[in-house]
Amino acid sequence: MTRIPRSLLPDGTYHAMSRGVARSTIFRDQDDRQLFLRLLLKVVERWSWEFHALCLMGNHYHFVIDASREALSAGMHRLNGVYAHGFNDRYNRSGHLFGDRFVCRVVEGDDYLHDLCRYVLGNPVRAGLCERAQDWPWSWSRYGFDEG
Repeated sequence: MTRIPRSLLPDGTYHAMSRGVARSTIFRDQDDRQLFLRLLLKVVERWSWEFHALCLMGNHYHFVIDASREALSAGMHRLNGVYAHGFNDRYNRSGHLFGDRFVCRVVEGDDYLHDLCRYVLGNPVRAGLCERAQDWPWSWSRYGFDEG
């Protein structure tokens, strides 16, 4: 299946996700996640992203954000590149950290947006990392943690 060129995507709400190469770990500990969140804050400020939800897992992360197409691509490129460089320095490794370019899908409609946020927040529960979504310290949603 071919990808839709990003240049054809509209500005709007996106589900963005990035995963470690060969599903390898991209967050080994709390310090990695805190570094990532500090970098993310800079990206949010520079490219004016607005978040609906986010979740940091061990080998991937999810964002549900409002952004222009250009801001999404530029911000994700910067975030993944700077984080990978810091991760490689910290662990004395080289090579790619992320497996492929980030995945993004346009989010259309409030019902889908709500369901998607619940899906993103439910990742750690489905992975057996916690019993309730609100117990995972590396997730956030502007809508709270609706278990429904």
